[in-house]
Amino acid sequence: MEEHALERGSFSRRVLDASDFVLRCERRLLSGLMGLLIALVLLNVVTRYAGVPLYWVDEASVYCVVWLTFIGASAMTRLRLDFAVTLLTDKLGEKAARIAKASASGGVLLLGLALLAMCWLYMDPVGIVRYGFDAKEYAAESFNFLYTERTQTLNWPTWAVQLILPVFSLTLSLHALSNLVEDLGLQPRRTHAEFHVTNADAVN
Repeated sequence: MEEHALERGSFSRRVLDASDFVLRCERRLLSGLMGLLIALVLLNVVTRYAGVPLYWVDEASVYCVVWLTFIGASAMTRLRLDFAVTLLTDKLGEKAARIAKASASGGVLLLGLALLAMCWLYMDPVGIVRYGFDAKEYAAESFNFLYTERTQTLNWPTWAVQLILPVFSLTLSLHALSNLVEDLGLQPRRTHAEFHVTNADAVN
């Protein structure tokens, strides 16, 4: 009995450790993408003012914001900075409120897993491998043109830009599982001092 308890504790601790590692990576990515976005905006202003606008800068800025949004949403989930309606839970007892929070974390976990499954079906990595990475042949048979399309001005592969979708689904699921582990009392709730924003009120 004690061995099973130790195994559960070890698993839950590894889940939190993995989530913390991903969160640290997300923090660095957010900083880098924000710096890149500022540089792109400044470049856009300068080139337009000089009369030689670079059209690819607009598209690059859009994709930068998209990646920032998904990575930021994932990090906010782990930091519990996502939006929540607490009108009901504020009136519940301590035990009922804890169950409600665990249910909410479980719902986010199910959402992340559902998104991951949809990304698997949409991107169909097994299918493209089956056709030897021949995007045109794969598109002709499956009518999935993800691997043949390219962005308008940057001419990047569309699938590379959309990789943020499965990455977000995976990190969201991991962070939601970590929150669920804490809500169930399997591990003490961790704090993240490297993030200066610690509650949703500070964001607003």
